[in-house]
Amino acid sequence: MRLIISGGGTGGHIYPALAIIEDLLKQEPDSEVLYVGSHRGLESSIVPKQGIKFVALKIQGFKRSLSFENFKTIALFLKSVHDSKKIIKDFKPDVVIGTGGYVSGAVVYAAAKAHIPTIIHEQNSAVGLTNKFLSRYVDKIAIGFHEAKAQFPEEKVIFTGNPRAQQVANMHSDFKWSSIGLKDDVSTVLIFGGSQGAPAINNAVIGSINEFNRRTYQVVFVTGQKRYTQVMDKLQKSQIKSNIKVLPYINNMPQVLPKVDLIIGRAGATSIAEITALGIPAILIPSPYVTADHQTKNTMSLVSRGAALMIKEADLNPKNLLKAVDQLMHDPAEREKMAKNSRGLGVVNSADKILEIAHNLTK
Repeated sequence: MRLIISGGGTGGHIYPALAIIEDLLKQEPDSEVLYVGSHRGLESSIVPKQGIKFVALKIQGFKRSLSFENFKTIALFLKSVHDSKKIIKDFKPDVVIGTGGYVSGAVVYAAAKAHIPTIIHEQNSAVGLTNKFLSRYVDKIAIGFHEAKAQFPEEKVIFTGNPRAQQVANMHSDFKWSSIGLKDDVSTVLIFGGSQGAPAINNAVIGSINEFNRRTYQVVFVTGQKRYTQVMDKLQKSQIKSNIKVLPYINNMPQVLPKVDLIIGRAGATSIAEITALGIPAILIPSPYVTADHQTKNTMSLVSRGAALMIKEADLNPKNLLKAVDQLMHDPAEREKMAKNSRGLGVVNSADKILEIAHNLTK
């Protein structure tokens, strides 16, 4: 297969694209893949390191307020569509897949206008602006949450889950907690507010440290790299006992996750794909700072099915964080029930499903 794939800006758009590429190259090693991203997005540094052919377009998103910058945005979009048409003509793809972000809007739109088979993947339960725009032009729409279906033309929609789930489910892990100074035979909670860290989560954990010190379970508290020094300064007056490990970041998160008994964190689509693929009980604290409050909607899709608990950031404090963690860590049967419900939501053949759609479109 000759595949052009485009997704950019954040890891939530990039990692599903990489999972699709990985699966394609496993199935059909002779395939040719071209990743089209934006010049300023994370993909410009992540994708080339994977040995994948990469082309960057200059594009930016719309400002939500009235701004002259939006005229520049329109001009850049039109130029990106023009450049995408040339890329498509030169590469001659069998299919073009978009995984979100403004750059995928230009690439997938150009492909649809050139009558190339097109697919978009929507990771979230609340549909993004780019995919809403593209839904009128593409052949098929793959969704990661059932809740997204009503926001698209029904006849185009196929539920596939998130390709990241398949990638994580198939990873082998030989990680041991002893490698970071903890015990391998003790139940362990992972608290992780994302790569940048989440101040509200960090502050709630800092306020709970003295109580966590008294627990028989272990706590791994990941602060985010740029917030680590600040957190450690606040913890100077607190004794951190041997059952707690404070880290700035975890580079090998997919290796660590299978060893986690409970996870506390945000509710981005990629995180939820990983959690449900492995069936990890979760306490989710959705970010209130994202478009259309989509993390709350993502969270509710798990909460309504008994696969997670939710604490809204506005309600988060040391007392109710500790209460929720204790509730699950002191009740193995409840955790196992939640884990089973979570696994029931995980789609561990998601990338396969998307490639099947691609093959059907190219027949």
